[in-house]
This record gives sequence, structure tokens and C-alpha cells, in this order.
Amino acid sequence: MEGDRRVGVAVDFSACSKKALSWAVDNVVRDGDHLILIYVHPEAPYEDGQMQLWEATGSPLVPISEFSDPQVIKKYGVNPDPETLAIVNCLARQKEIVVVMKIYWGDPREKICEAIDKIPLSCLIIGNRGLGKIKRAFMGSVSNYVVNNAACPVTVVKVNHED
Repeated sequence: MEGDRRVGVAVDFSACSKKALSWAVDNVVRDGDHLILIYVHPEAPYEDGQMQLWEATGSPLVPISEFSDPQVIKKYGVNPDPETLAIVNCLARQKEIVVVMKIYWGDPREKICEAIDKIPLSCLIIGNRGLGKIKRAFMGSVSNYVVNNAACPVTVVKVNHED
């Protein structure tokens, strides 16, 4: 992947992450890029073999084409929705790009920043759930944390709840 742009998109298969992915496809990703989907599992049961194996480093980069295989989905404990897979599969066909997924286990704020440094990413696109001030104060904002701690440019795509 040397010399090519590595565009990261944080995904959790929610409406806001799909909007961020669509925005990245329309505005950032271009031929020759590597699109890296960053997915973070919340703390999982420690008996999970993949978590023990890859807890410190995250999973290997998994080609998105493998996520249509039920065994692969089960192995990583990821349940990608068909709409997200359709977006990235269509993108991979239309533009000459490589699409992979990197899976982490733990706190999304810390793991997304870790991915930026370890992969390393050229830029990151992340969705914003649109929490109100009170919820954001109690729960914290992943996008706010990433913007303030990331070592690369970060674009936050806000969700319009009226859509």
C-alpha cells in the first residue's frame, strides 16, 4: 500500500456511518486509493478467540469480498448490513480501488485513533450521531475525541435527522 492514499471510514453499520461512507465515496475516494473500513467491537466476552488473538493489534486487513462468506462473518463477529456492502462493492467495481476492513475490540475512541497511527491512514471520515449536549456530556462523543486526538485530517459527516 506504499505511495497510495489510505482513506479510512469509521463504520458501525448505523445510518450515520452509512452516510459518512457515502459522503467519502462521493467526495474523497478516487481511483487508486485504498478504502479502509474501521470497525470497533465494544468489549467482547474474553472467551472470544479473535479478541484474544488480535486484541492488541486489531484484525488483519480483511478484503471486503470475504465478508459475503458466512464463515468469515462469524469468525470476526461482524454483522455488516447489505446496504453498506452494496456501497463498497459497487465502489470497488466502478473505481479502481482496494476495499478492506480492519476490526478492533475495545473503546471506539481509542481504537480509531490507534488505527490512524498503525495503518497509517491518510485521512479519516467519521459520522456524527448528533447527540444533544446533555447526552454528549455523559456518554462522550467519539467523533469529538477523534478530531481532537487524531494524527491525520478528520472529516465529521453530520446526520440530518430530518432525512
